[in-house]
Amino acid sequence: MKSVLLYYPFKLAENANSGSKLRPKKIYSAFQEWGSENGIEILLLSGSSSERQTQFNSLRAEGKLDDLLFCYMENQTIPFWLTDAGHIPKKPFIDLQVMKFLKRKKVPTGVFYRDVYWKFDELYSLKGIKKTVMKSIYRMEEKFYEKYCDIIFLPSDAMGQYVDINKRKVALPPGGTENIDHESSLLITGNRVAVENREWKSNGMYVGGINNDDYGLFLLLDALELANRDDKVCKLTVVCREDEYNNLPDNKKLRLSSLHVSVKHVSGNALNDLYKEMDYAFIPRFKSTYNDFSVPVKLVEYLSNELPVVATNCAAQRDIIESDSYGIICEDNAASMAEAIEVMSEQSAQFRANIQATFTEKHSWKSRVERIKESLL
Repeated sequence: MKSVLLYYPFKLAENANSGSKLRPKKIYSAFQEWGSENGIEILLLSGSSSERQTQFNSLRAEGKLDDLLFCYMENQTIPFWLTDAGHIPKKPFIDLQVMKFLKRKKVPTGVFYRDVYWKFDELYSLKGIKKTVMKSIYRMEEKFYEKYCDIIFLPSDAMGQYVDINKRKVALPPGGTENIDHESSLLITGNRVAVENREWKSNGMYVGGINNDDYGLFLLLDALELANRDDKVCKLTVVCREDEYNNLPDNKKLRLSSLHVSVKHVSGNALNDLYKEMDYAFIPRFKSTYNDFSVPVKLVEYLSNELPVVATNCAAQRDIIESDSYGIICEDNAASMAEAIEVMSEQSAQFRANIQATFTEKHSWKSRVERIKESLL
């Protein structure tokens, strides 16, 4: 039986509460679905280095690695040699052993290279000799992938120029899921919550951090104030962690309340229910070199819930949004964003129709699996 190997040189998180922890699980689930449909066995090799050694030995002994179509690997935000507890590998050569085996068998291999934050001094907090040593290990990891991998998958095309691996690079942004029951979804002839006499013209939401200016929440508030100066154009709901809100300075809390912003601390099903009440969502990050190539997981979460997006012109998120007209791109200043809010309040239904038409087909996790297969075979 033909098979595909998923190689995760780390333990899968039990509580996947971030994009980097969620992604490997989503990809694995999508591969299982794809494998079931195509008669292909999906083999998962993951865990601590000791666990990986045991699993690898078993798979070889059982002959399950004899007919591999390809191998898909993901890395972590730390070099794979250091993913064991305490960052000390008990079996330091297992990854080399696996990659040499695949290369000897001529199995096409691709790795998802997650991040290059360590190349930006303003983002990488280590100092002194620790920083020097860690950067050297990161560079060794890049050379390892250059030697043993055929394709380097990245969150976006824009990240490629910062990855020093001389191999073909393919964009593989986070995927979405189909969260909407289309049979019961509201008509798209107007705003999602079709209340004729509601006080506000539209409902927008921001989900994310509020403790870092780079996230852009207070830029969004400046834009909101401009958009609502003559009419009640947008009622904003902010969803954030309760501790982050509690730690906000009083003047920022006052600014939120003075603009009639509703602040909620919800997740899971409660957040999914809240998405259904919204007309559109915001990603107001300031434009920067790093933000230009990173893809917020919230972008695909919004789109999975059929929420058009008002976002700043960071390159990677702009490319996804503009590819099929899923929202409006603005500059990272209040005037441009206010104009985008005014337009979105009138046109969100059409953007939602675009999402319904193409998003699941083009941007689901299963479509990401198809892209992996097409790139490696």
